[in-house]
Amino acid sequence: MPLHDAKQLGKAMRCTVNDILLACASGALRGYLLDKGDDPTGLTIRATVPVNLRPLEHAKKLGNHFGLVFLNLPIGEANPLRRLEIVAANMRELKRSRQAIVAFGLLAALGMGPAALQGPALEMFSRKATTVATNVPGPQMPLYFAGAKISDQMFWVPQTGSIGMGISILSYNGRIHFGLITDAKLVPDPENIIRRFSAELEKLLLIACMEDWSEDVTPADAAATLAHFSGEGTGRAPARKSAKTRPAASQPKKAKAPRKKAAAKKPAVDKSLA
Repeated sequence: MPLHDAKQLGKAMRCTVNDILLACASGALRGYLLDKGDDPTGLTIRATVPVNLRPLEHAKKLGNHFGLVFLNLPIGEANPLRRLEIVAANMRELKRSRQAIVAFGLLAALGMGPAALQGPALEMFSRKATTVATNVPGPQMPLYFAGAKISDQMFWVPQTGSIGMGISILSYNGRIHFGLITDAKLVPDPENIIRRFSAELEKLLLIACMEDWSEDVTPADAAATLAHFSGEGTGRAPARKSAKTRPAASQPKKAKAPRKKAAAKKPAVDKSLA
């Protein structure tokens, strides 16, 4: 997916690129559950999201310096714009809180404690979330290895405790790459979730391009736009305009062909109806 599209969408929607990508992840998970015959309406899952706490002047130092926040992902919301609004609002609230710093302190204390204490504590953290989701900004220029250009990069979120899913988002050389690692017993076909990410971004792009942003755009407006242009929610493709809807002046009238007279010897057959 092009990173430029996500950045322009963030400016239009007044949110961050991370908000947009996590909203797309929510929509992809929702679509997957619907295809499996499950009804996610009204459901919310919690994602553990690492937050960087390292100051910019120490950005090149090695070692981990991040906290954790628990972000609610609204997979039960059918409207893409409303999903984005919820994710963005949740992230703003978490940024204002001290949850990341508290989690960092707890993890640091556990790291210095006995191993017998670390296991139960990590399991307690893992039970509070369904997935781990992280977005890593990578280099925005091509890298080379032994003279060969590196076309793609990806990483996998480390899994701890009983969490059965990890969402990896990496931007590299102007493109966004999604990765997904799952417990095979929970999600045997993660590729069917991955392929939905770009479709979810395209829905938001369609809303951003077709709405009139001189006025407030509501989720109802977004739903109507998607239904009109993509047929979403109707179960069929949008109807095309027929020739009957064109002005009468643009449709030249065709001359009617003269009817043929019925043959005198065969009155039972009307050739004008044949």
